[in-house]
Amino acid sequence: MLNSKTLKAELLLALAAAIWGLAFVAQRVGMEHVGPFTYNGVRFVLGALALLPLLWINRRLIPPVSSRDWRPILAGGLLAGLILFAGASLQQVGIVYTTAGKAGFITGLYVVIVPLLGLLWGHHTPWSTWVGAGCAVAGLYLLTMTDDLSLAEGDGLVLIGALFWAAHVLVIGWLSGRHIEPVLLASLQFVVCAGLSLATAVAMEPITVSGLEGAALPILYGGLLSVGVAYTLQVIAQRDAPPSHAAIILSLETVFAALGGWWWLNEVLSGRGLAGCALMFAGMLLSQWGLGKAAPSPTEPAAAPNPALYCESAPSRQSPDRSARP
Repeated sequence: MLNSKTLKAELLLALAAAIWGLAFVAQRVGMEHVGPFTYNGVRFVLGALALLPLLWINRRLIPPVSSRDWRPILAGGLLAGLILFAGASLQQVGIVYTTAGKAGFITGLYVVIVPLLGLLWGHHTPWSTWVGAGCAVAGLYLLTMTDDLSLAEGDGLVLIGALFWAAHVLVIGWLSGRHIEPVLLASLQFVVCAGLSLATAVAMEPITVSGLEGAALPILYGGLLSVGVAYTLQVIAQRDAPPSHAAIILSLETVFAALGGWWWLNEVLSGRGLAGCALMFAGMLLSQWGLGKAAPSPTEPAAAPNPALYCESAPSRQSPDRSARP
């Protein structure tokens, strides 16, 4: 039975999945006006700026950070930002050369990559998670794939991107709530990703005022909601959700993408697509059966601090003897 902390984490992750799923609509519209690195760069800048008020609030609620403590904070933010830049860039560029359906399915493969990578750290993954992952992948297939299984030019890029998304889930699960305050971690990774994206855009893409104006609404959605809100929800929620389970729930973004395409872009959701949605939800539910039965993995806090919404109060700090092994 799920406790209150876990239930709150599940709901926050589901909300993040909905925001990301609907962002596919904004993403498709925005790419008609600007290049992929420009789109990512500007939206991650907006995402970082959106967190400035929260950083200011948290600065008044938590003790000041010493110069020695800044080293792991900066290192963690840099690591998360580099992985985020790689995953976001590969997905965004890959979508240019392949269909959105194939890109969604291939990206969704990270739901099985996460527990596979977790085995390298000695994670104990219950059988229900594997069954749930199988249902989720089957649902993604029915929801996004067509009968033509030929590889498009960008499929390989999206597949490599899925590896980075899986790594990002694991890294966030290791860093959040243990070494770095969640809002600060989110801000740092956004700044790193934005800087790398904009630098690449300046070198490789034409950037025009008219293009930015045309993509203003999609960029605002992608920056303020998809980045500023959803990624922060992920950072906070993963303090109480194991990475493999979080991956199952976050994979539901594909379901919300299909619903958003049907509502705003008049895309028809077939019976096959509805069956895929049902399998995705079944995978999420199955993954919860083993929740709390396995011992904490090395990438999760052994005793997480009391969760608090970042807009209300700062999370309490853990003492060294209560944190999990690095």
